Order: sequence, then C-alpha cells, then structure tokens
Amino acid sequence: QVQPVESGGGLVQAGGSLRLSCAVSGRTFSSYVMGWFRQAPGKERESVAAITQSGRGTFYADSVKGRFTISRDNAKNTVYLQMNSLKVEDTAVYYCAAGELVGMRRDYYDYWGQGTQVTVSS
Repeated sequence: QVQPVESGGGLVQAGGSLRLSCAVSGRTFSSYVMGWFRQAPGKERESVAAITQSGRGTFYADSVKGRFTISRDNAKNTVYLQMNSLKVEDTAVYYCAAGELVGMRRDYYDYWGQGTQVTVSS
C-alpha cells in the first residue's frame, strides 16, 4: 500500500518561505514519480512540480519556476517542496501524489495524500 502524508503547511507572509514534506509508506517509493499539486478555493487542482524516480529530472509549472524546488530522499521515502518568495496567489491546499508515468498530468498519479494548507498573507 502506497500512502503519501503531507506536512509542513502553515501561514506565512508574502515573500516568505515554507518547506513541505511528504512521507510515503511502502517499500517501493524509489520506483514512483512524485508530484505536488495544489487546489485553491473555487479552482481546479493544478500541477506544481514533479520529480522522476532517481531525482535527476524535475518539472515545474510556469507559475512557480525559479521560486519552488522539488527534491526527494529515497532513503527516507520522502519528497520535499521548498517554496520561496511566496505570493498571496500561492494560497491553496497542497497535495502530494505518486505515480508511474513521468509528467505533470493529474491522471498520471495513482496515490494521493490528504493535503496540507498553505496560506500566504499580504
């Protein structure tokens, strides 16, 4: 069973930073592509970043390029999202997901966490 569990969300001022973590149960973490998605109130869930199984390939939405960094530690079964220069529009519930296909499409991911709230105040 693969179960992602997010942590690290919270309230931060615009311009600040947060680091999200996602711990994944199971012994096959290193075989999964990992992604971060977010959903703001009244909006569809959108992709934020993804990372390949080895960690050598990373992908970002244009809206977060240069500000967010995705990384993973396969020894710890954990994927991270470092978020810098946060903006009010980054406010959303952030979800971690695991899948087998490389890419940022929602339907590439089979296992989803419950989400963690990130609120950026002005």
